[in-house]
Amino acid sequence: MMSSPLLPPGRAGRAAEYLTETEATDAELDRMTELALGRGARTVALGRGNSPAAARAADGFARRFEAAGGTILGTITWPETAASWLRPATRFAAADPDLWVMAGPATGWAQMTRRLLWSTPWRADRTLAFAALGTRPVIALVGAHNLPGLTGPTADGGTWQVTDGLLRPTPTPGAGAGPAPEGQTYDIDATFMSLSRHECGIHVVCRDRDG
Repeated sequence: MMSSPLLPPGRAGRAAEYLTETEATDAELDRMTELALGRGARTVALGRGNSPAAARAADGFARRFEAAGGTILGTITWPETAASWLRPATRFAAADPDLWVMAGPATGWAQMTRRLLWSTPWRADRTLAFAALGTRPVIALVGAHNLPGLTGPTADGGTWQVTDGLLRPTPTPGAGAGPAPEGQTYDIDATFMSLSRHECGIHVVCRDRDG
């Protein structure tokens, strides 16, 4: 187990350099709303980073969810750099909604999520995250084995979910399941093979190939 939930500074810096945030599409926002309503959620706590794209994504979802009769309990924002992320994590978890919904940017989200896992009763399986966060490099910043059940929409209106240590596309209702498109089912553990155990997830998630 790591002595701190924070990403090592060097790794956080490298992530910020190569992980770019994308704008949420209308199809993504519609699918996010469908996912929330499909789970029977009546209350949602929103959490986001301080970027304009994250603010627009959160606002777009809030409008759709409230128009469908849902209630936004509040929006918690977090910085990209901080001493611990403890204060926003505590407030976010304390809302205890039917669902938490999270938007990027990626590095701040990873730091916030690691703190949530370390210090609060927040649960990934009660959380939806936008498409910009549902990628292999971003999930690897936290560790897929720490995020079972985390789900979100894709930019084209599909769905992704973290299950059994993998980031997987999931069938959209009314569509044939079919095979997963090449490159969209990811073995997150493979990413960790090149990292030291010190840099891996909160509860050591790196594993040698021989077990």
